[in-house]
Parts: sequence; C-alpha cells; structure tokens
Amino acid sequence: MTSTQQNQRERAATRMSVIVPVYNPGAGFDDLIGSLDRQTLPQDEFEVLLCDDGSDESTRRRLAAAAAERPNMRVLSLEHTGWPGTPRNHGIEAARGTYVYFVDQDDWLFERALERLCDYGDAHASDVVVGKEVGIGRALPGRIFQRDIPRAVLGKDPLLEMLTPHKVFRLSFLRDNGIRFPDGKVRLEDHLFVMQAYFAAKTISILASEPCYAWVKSKGSASAARIDPETYFPHLETVLDLVEANTTPGRTRDTLLRHWYRGKILNRLAPRRMARYPDGYRERFLDTVIPIAQRRFGPGVEAGLPFPLRVRSALLRAGRRDGLLRLAEFEEGIECRADLTSAQWTRGGKLKLRIRTRFLRDGQDALVFEPREPAGVDAVDAADAAGARDGADAVGAEDRADAASGRPVIWRPPAFLDLDALPVEVRDASRDLRRDRVDLLVRDRGDGSVRSLPGRAQRDVSRATVIVDPLHAAGAGEVAVEGQLMVRVRHAGWTFDAPLRAAPASLDSLTRSPLLAGRRCDLVVSDDGTVELRRDGAGGALRDTVARAARRPIALARRVVPSRIWRLVSRARRS
Repeated sequence: MTSTQQNQRERAATRMSVIVPVYNPGAGFDDLIGSLDRQTLPQDEFEVLLCDDGSDESTRRRLAAAAAERPNMRVLSLEHTGWPGTPRNHGIEAARGTYVYFVDQDDWLFERALERLCDYGDAHASDVVVGKEVGIGRALPGRIFQRDIPRAVLGKDPLLEMLTPHKVFRLSFLRDNGIRFPDGKVRLEDHLFVMQAYFAAKTISILASEPCYAWVKSKGSASAARIDPETYFPHLETVLDLVEANTTPGRTRDTLLRHWYRGKILNRLAPRRMARYPDGYRERFLDTVIPIAQRRFGPGVEAGLPFPLRVRSALLRAGRRDGLLRLAEFEEGIECRADLTSAQWTRGGKLKLRIRTRFLRDGQDALVFEPREPAGVDAVDAADAAGARDGADAVGAEDRADAASGRPVIWRPPAFLDLDALPVEVRDASRDLRRDRVDLLVRDRGDGSVRSLPGRAQRDVSRATVIVDPLHAAGAGEVAVEGQLMVRVRHAGWTFDAPLRAAPASLDSLTRSPLLAGRRCDLVVSDDGTVELRRDGAGGALRDTVARAARRPIALARRVVPSRIWRLVSRARRS
C-alpha cells in the first residue's frame, strides 16, 4: 500500500480531528488530555493534533510523551507566533477527519462530546455544529443553548451569542471555501473565522441538549485585559467590513451590526467602567469610538437597542462626552430597594410574596416615566398631569397601561443630565417597560452562590406579587436551602439585583408551611432587615414525597377540567 493510499484510508476512518493550539500549557492541559482519553467515540475514530506554537523544551518533552502513549495523537512543531490563529491553520492543513473541532489547551471536553457532535453533524449534513459550552468559573450567555436547532438562521437564531472558535466544522467545507484564521496577532480573530463560516455555510446546527465543551476561565487571557483602543478597534472594523460585504442594507444587517456595537463599544461605556476609567484613557477611547459609532451604526442599529443603551448610543453618536460621563455616574448611583409587604401560603402549597420595588438616587425617585401627550393637548394640562404623577410611584399603573397599549412613554430624567434635546424616539421606553419583570433569587449562606427560585415572575415592578414553589426550591441532590432572598428586577431595560428587606411585622400573618409545600419552609427577618429562606433538610424527603403525591390529583384536574370551570370551583371553595 502506498503512502497516499494509507493516508486516504486513515482519512476515511477518522471522523473527528481535535485541533489544540499549544504554548507552554499549565496544569489544565492534563485535564484536557484526560477528557480526550475518556471520550465515548472510539479512539481510532478521532485524532488529536497538538499544534505547538514554539513552546520551551520542557513542554516539547511533555507533548512528545503524551503523543507517544496515544496512537491517535500527533504533535506539530511550529515557529512561535504568539497567537493561536496560525497554529490552528496548520491543524486544518494536517487534519484527516471529516470534522475538525477547535479546543483550547486549558479547557476540556465532556465524555460524549465527540460522539454526539459527529452524529449530530452527520444527521443534519451540517457544515458547522455549535455544541453546548459550559462556563467553568465564568458566566456564559443562555439563549443560544435553550434548545437544539438543527438548521439555525443567522440574524434570527442567537448564533452571535457565542463566537468562540470552540465549534465543529466540516473539514471539506473549510478547505473548499478557503476559510482560515488570520495569521499573526489579530484581535477578534475568532469572530472573523466564525463569521466567514457562518456566511458560507449551508447548514449551521446548534446542539444544546448535550454539554460538550467546558470553557475554563484562566488568568491573563486576552479578553480579560483592558483593550488598547487605537489597536483594537481597527480589528473590530475588519469584522464589520466582513458583515457589510455579506449583507445588504436592512434589518438583518442592522441586527448583526448591533451585536458588536453593543458588546464591544456600548458595554465598555457601562457605568462602572466609564466612571472608573482614568481621564486620559477615557478620552483616548472616545476619540476612537465616536467616529466609528457615527460612521457604522445608524438609526436602524440604534433603534433595536435596549432603552438604556439607546440613550447611551445617542449621546455617543452626538459626541457628547460630558453627557456620557454624567449618565454613567447617574446610573451607578441608582439604588434598587425591594421591600416585602406581605407573605402567605396558597392552598396549593406555594409561597405568595407581595413586594414593593423602588429606584432611588439621593433618596428621590430616579426613574420616572410619563406618557407622551398627543398633539393638541394644552401645555398647562400636560404640566398638571406630570405634576400629579410626582406624588405617585415612579412606575405607576397608568404608565404600565400606556406602555401596554403602545402609547409612547417618555423618560423624565433629572435636569442635570440635560437629555431633553435627545429625540423623543430615543427617550421612549414603552417597548422596554412592556418587558419589565421581577424574579426571586436565593444567595446560599454557605458558598455565596446565587440561583433563581422556580415560580411565577411578576411584570408589575412597583407592587409585584411573586409566587414561589418551595418544593422545587432546592437543586438536584440538595436536601436543604438556607440563604438570603434577592430580587432581580428588570425595569425599562435596566437590570438590578437587590436584597429583599422586610419589617418583622410583615411576616406576622405567615402561618407554618402546609403539607403541600413539602419539608418545612420558613421566612426569617435577619438583624440587618434582610429576608432569609430556610428550608429543612433533616427528615424532609418523606414530606416532599407526600406533597408531590398529594399534588398529582390537583394537577390532573387542572389538565382535564376546562379552565373556566376550574376558576368557578376555586371561587366557590374560597367563598
């Protein structure tokens, strides 16, 4: 058999080539190798290419030893470039698999990753497969992995949420289209590569039902450092050029451009960052991004932004530097105050909490909205109506009704922000007010972790009624919950987390948790006025089992009996 025939035979048998750019890796590299050894895909059906970017002698020996013990592992010894793009390109040239999977040296794979990704790509003839990534020590976007999407659509499905290179690509697809990483030290090189693939692909698939890739947060990553604006943003404009070259003016282009405008520019002007930038750095940053915002991101891009970012964008595109800084200082000074006004158990064993939420700055309502008066309304009448609202809650029922009806609801910012000159459509928060919601969280007393409590959220943020099901309050395998209750409030596009507070008297009417709640569950007001949730662990499993059994007939009745009749029965029981 000739060497060419041997290579063809190996290529036919290899389903996946795992390409790992390597440079003097740390201890995390052993976790990666171990995860590759544990793959359920047979070892003779995948290969591992360690693309060594000029590592030191000890690393070269380490890589050689790993490859000597594994017939499916090869080391590519390369000249040092200092960036992962060129090593990955060498991996593409040397790969023998049907697919290639780009994996970084400090990350690792779940055991079924390679098998499931190959099968999923085969089943859907995918050019690109986005396998579910799990953050280790880092938070990751959630929308992209909510469900499997065999044929995802760019601009419609949330593909842009994860532009990391940790994806599977059909090797022939990359070669036929000449898709490669840029050589040398290029920021956003992964965005350039992935977007080339997205635009060229016939089928992009999202595998969300199986965890595939563990993305480990490591110190000293390029993304963690403060950027140098003069060198970073030319690379961003290269990505924008790619988007514009592959789209026509309109909604899809605006949707795609909005992703980078929001993530790479506007988020870097967020209150905590903006107010803390050294004066010199802030001026350099704005010198660079103002012309880009004016040239690249027009009204169509801006219109789709959440309300707070829309205001920020309008100031940026107008070149109002002082206004951006005042807005950042104002936003950072907003305090969300959440007070528990009453708590009671429902007949179904759920906890019903009534919560009053306010947004304050220097003791005054910070976020005040009012409907835009239609043309022809007398100015005095309009002023009287606005004054009448000053004595009411900043987020009144009238404003919510106006937002729900589609009537413009305008933000009335403090005078010192000097935002009256902004166009009315920029200050119209009605769309975002319709998305208001209140959710309940619990911060674990032991490890400080925060998680959502299952239940029904409330969209009325000023006087919210939140229903919590204690039977599902603990995660899988946990036997007890004890921690501080938190409120996460989304209001007009802003998001606030605040501890839930209460006067001890607000819990006086709360009875002992009923049978349908499962194990005993109590609310307690701490010395500092915050509310704690305490759910028993010892001996509680039996009560949970009994509660679930008792709930089944009720749940079945709700499914079988028409909702109108069920409401009549419920009213009769209450009376």
